[in-house]
Amino acid sequence: MAVIVVGLSGGVDSSVAAHLLKKQGHEVIGLFMRNWTDESVTLEDECPWIEDSNDALLVAEKLEIPFQVLDLSDQYKKRIVDYMFSEYQSGRTPNPDILCNREIKFDIFLKAALALGADFVSTGHYVQKSTTLDGVHHLLTGADKSKDQSYFLCQLNQEQLSKSMFPIGHLEKSEVRKIAKTIGLGTADKKDSQGLCFIGKVSLPDFLQQKLKPQRGEIIEVEASWKGFESPKWGMQWPLEFDFGKVVGSHNGAYYFTIGQRKGLLVGGKTLPLFVIALDVEKNIVYVGQGENHPGLYRPFLKINNSDIHWVNTEKKMKWGESRDYMVRIRYRQKLFGAKIESYPEGLKIQSNEPMKSVAPGQFASWYDGDELVGSGIIQS
Repeated sequence: MAVIVVGLSGGVDSSVAAHLLKKQGHEVIGLFMRNWTDESVTLEDECPWIEDSNDALLVAEKLEIPFQVLDLSDQYKKRIVDYMFSEYQSGRTPNPDILCNREIKFDIFLKAALALGADFVSTGHYVQKSTTLDGVHHLLTGADKSKDQSYFLCQLNQEQLSKSMFPIGHLEKSEVRKIAKTIGLGTADKKDSQGLCFIGKVSLPDFLQQKLKPQRGEIIEVEASWKGFESPKWGMQWPLEFDFGKVVGSHNGAYYFTIGQRKGLLVGGKTLPLFVIALDVEKNIVYVGQGENHPGLYRPFLKINNSDIHWVNTEKKMKWGESRDYMVRIRYRQKLFGAKIESYPEGLKIQSNEPMKSVAPGQFASWYDGDELVGSGIIQS
């Protein structure tokens, strides 16, 4: 049997993952990652990593497995937090969860586990992995489609997958909690964590103000018509007719916002809620439109630069001029949509079968062949 280091987070998923691996006869070691310790930004009661660490320790004691705490806060700040600031300052929308998996959990953490003599690392992600006879590792969606987390692992490579195990990927969330209750784990009824721990209860704009200073700018409402269409439909004439309208309010920094955002605009008196449809960080302007179906929220295609294309399954890598039909996702838990992906000299173009809503540069697009996530990339435009 193998030596497996489990990333115990203090939640129910990683707890059950460790239990299942031990039950299979593996030698299991629990390792808790401490990723953020800046008390000037978040207080203990806003980011309960100490509570999570204690919960992970109790699980390890219950399962009778060794337990260690690994301080990765310096690397996390350099690779994830600084990345966040840089992306928002550029008017882009980052996804630090995806970067955390690529840069921390399946890189620094993985290397630390291997240094301890581990054969594999394991997490509580709701994904599955299979390996074919040709030695290719396939990243598959979790059996619980409402909890599938393959999108968060869309930047993993073959080497990382070769050393990874996902023991709960074939289970429903309800089954995981039932197992935890049956064996008496204290994490059985613990709520799932929401968002990034180091932000905690602090609002994102307040957090970003640690480095991105407030700058007063204009909020401009944009009017547009669907040229006779009552709702967004594919096949419409593009670009749409936009009427750049009037100033309706002010803000403290365009880089505090993201495309599709509704909250935080603080502009009233409108028939329909306002949504952010575009940002100009150089001129410090936030463009908004009324209603969740405002034409400015939709895009017919997106582009990914060559340098930002990543193939999880390298056997699927496309050649210049080639095009394929895939199912695509541009945010977690978003319903997959059909699209044609075309390779051209500068990168990839993803042409959806219907207009894509709230697409923001900096987001990750991932594409699937059936249940397999085969590739991903950072949206450029």
